[in-house]
Amino acid sequence: MIYTVTFNPAIDYVIHTPEVRLGTINRSLSEEVYYGGKGINVSIVLHELGIPSKALGFVAGFTGLAIEQNIAAMKIETDFIHLERGLSRINVKIKAGTETEINGQGPQISSHALEQLYKKLDKLTDNDILVLAGSIPKGLPSSVYEDILQRMSLKHVRSIVDASGELLLRVLKYHPFLIKPNLQELEELFGKKFADPEAAVVSAKKLQEMGAVNVLVSMAGNGAFLWDEYGELHRCTAHEGIVRNSVGAGDSMVAGFLAGWQDGGYESALRLGNAAGGATAFSDGLAKKEAIQNLLH
Repeated sequence: MIYTVTFNPAIDYVIHTPEVRLGTINRSLSEEVYYGGKGINVSIVLHELGIPSKALGFVAGFTGLAIEQNIAAMKIETDFIHLERGLSRINVKIKAGTETEINGQGPQISSHALEQLYKKLDKLTDNDILVLAGSIPKGLPSSVYEDILQRMSLKHVRSIVDASGELLLRVLKYHPFLIKPNLQELEELFGKKFADPEAAVVSAKKLQEMGAVNVLVSMAGNGAFLWDEYGELHRCTAHEGIVRNSVGAGDSMVAGFLAGWQDGGYESALRLGNAAGGATAFSDGLAKKEAIQNLLH
């Protein structure tokens, strides 16, 4: 079973308007509502690809209830922890030529609630897959990813970590099965700009030497590549299309990778991950199965 963890789920309220004028009333042309968060996004795209998963995390208040109900309505299994105080966040995304975002903070997660999550994760068994995605909410210990992977290290649980900066570097000692930095995150990790894609390949190899089993790097217009656990480098070019959505492409790539890896190994994992990420970038929301399959042909 694949388990995804989303510490800070969200409702994304997307507003389309010709322009934004401060200090007066602005009227929308249209609106959309999406329910997710990075781990949940992975579960949604996995579901599109026919792969079951269970979404874990924390929800609070009427917004948390709406998230839980709508994810369950997608036929995705959930096991969220209900917080007694606060509200799951609403992120407002204003698309008016350029995109402006106002992201909510989300509720405080108590040590007791965090312990509840640990107890759920302790039930994972050998060959389960655990996806940890995104930043750690304010108020939680910065070591929470490390703490989780340390608990998992006693089992044969494959962990996928989609995080950036120090948060990512600190988990490498636990040999995560997959990490997925994008090009910008990779540059930030090594404190330099890469003159060409080959420099990114060299740096990804260093992350593997530091402990990651597989390193998947997305490079926008330059495609993506994978250093696999056998020391083989796999590459694919970027798909052509009009970018309509900046949210969830990386999460979709993780989902596609897992689906492709389960069905056909690392070459298939990279191809399907790249197609899923591209399909989301070319869609208004997360990619549908048909859009993903169209990019594979």
